[in-house]
Amino acid sequence: MLQALDLDPKLLNQSDPKRKVLYLLKIMGNTGLEDLSKMMKISRMGVHKHLTDLQERGLVESTEVIRGVGRPVMQYSLTVSGKSTFPRAYGQIATFALDYIEKKFGSLAVEDVLRERQSELLDKYHESLKDLDFDQKVKRLAQLRDEEGYIAEAKKTGKKGDNHVLLEYNCPIIMIAEKHWEACSIESELFEKVLDADVKATHRAAKGDPVCKFNIKRKKSGL
Repeated sequence: MLQALDLDPKLLNQSDPKRKVLYLLKIMGNTGLEDLSKMMKISRMGVHKHLTDLQERGLVESTEVIRGVGRPVMQYSLTVSGKSTFPRAYGQIATFALDYIEKKFGSLAVEDVLRERQSELLDKYHESLKDLDFDQKVKRLAQLRDEEGYIAEAKKTGKKGDNHVLLEYNCPIIMIAEKHWEACSIESELFEKVLDADVKATHRAAKGDPVCKFNIKRKKSGL
């Protein structure tokens, strides 16, 4: 699992070790003590101490997994409360506001509100990406999304560097996206506009996936 994720060490720059444990569990899902110890570069005993404290707070849970012959291996994961510790932009108030708008003015009015927000983000992203090449733009977009609480990273997938994947391990607007699907489609449109690329969302947290995943392909006209 560690090799498959290939996480940027900068993403683990958390001053609080317990916060780092929560971060890793958010990304890696069910994870063993050995993997956490390697990622955090501290002893198994040190990791176990943090996990015990987090379990007592109701943020982490553990299960025994049998793998072949030998003693069961303990796997750790976030509880519902643990997942809620990550930032959620807008939250209940914004969801209530959109529900009210939809009730009073219809679903098109909700889409108008979301597109207005998209316009603001588009200006912000354009300003930050305007002097970069395509690869740098994708990487910088991931950094911006990470700063906004999405726990994001970008990776190249094409041999020529034309294809990338953007992964977002946390969805700050999931409370909105679960009720208003327009939020997800408008998000993909935002990426297409700012990158001048073809973007396809293959996984969505709002649909129950553990991660939001976007396949990004540079348009031929941008070559």
